[in-house]
Amino acid sequence: MANKKLILSAALTGAATNRAHCPAIPYTPKELGEEAKRAVDAGASIVHIHAREDNGIPSWRTEVFEEIKAEVRKHSPDVIINFSTGAIGLSVQERIKHLPVTKPDMAAFNMGSMNYAIFSKKQKQFYWNAVFENSFDTMIKVVKTMNENNICPEMECFDTGHIHNVEPLREMGLIPDNACYSLVMGVLGGIPATTENLIHQIKQVPEGAFWQVIGISRKQWQLAATACTMGGNFRVGLEDNFYLPNGEMAKSNGECVEWGVKLARMLDREIASIAETREMLNLKTINQ
Repeated sequence: MANKKLILSAALTGAATNRAHCPAIPYTPKELGEEAKRAVDAGASIVHIHAREDNGIPSWRTEVFEEIKAEVRKHSPDVIINFSTGAIGLSVQERIKHLPVTKPDMAAFNMGSMNYAIFSKKQKQFYWNAVFENSFDTMIKVVKTMNENNICPEMECFDTGHIHNVEPLREMGLIPDNACYSLVMGVLGGIPATTENLIHQIKQVPEGAFWQVIGISRKQWQLAATACTMGGNFRVGLEDNFYLPNGEMAKSNGECVEWGVKLARMLDREIASIAETREMLNLKTINQ
């Protein structure tokens, strides 16, 4: 298992941070296309993308997603594009309306409702405090839309219960065989980012299924190392963590991927190419 090639994903830009937090965060479609190329050149085969307006605020306009896809394809024609569907305060229709138009290869499929917060221990206050709604009715609508448009679900599991929320949907015939498990760790409201918790989460994933760890903040690198030794995969990028293992702030998503490749090779894991990743995930043709 540990000798299987490792699939490396890059989350180029999130929704909650801005350039005051990290100057390298891309906003515009052009910037996202350029950052995708940096990530691909460094070794990533999947790019996960949230849309933003040119001033950096989150965007759910379909035309912005269309522009992003065109820019990414211009610079990296074969890369696997993974668009976000995660938002707080929007209807499910608003969150997925871009999918039938843009038809990305993959899209984030959030697997349960949760408190989603950012808390400052130093200031003793919340900077972000909301409920992330993903009821079973919402999940059914999202995954049906993905299935209708040949989009592979990337099942984002923020806690143990979210992993098991897959099962009734699988019984309903809604989960394709190549759906991927993303073990998201370190969000307040979800499972804490520890090695022990990651090992527990891995044990919940059905045998033989693809899984990756998404470590939020600086614990990312510890969790990535654990994933390497457990035969799994991991995600890096400026959505999740600004800092490199040496403590420096990353200057691009490409730098994050470069360090991910170094870490994997130190632990005797080779990185899968885009073509190999498409084969492993049964994404053999580009979703146009």
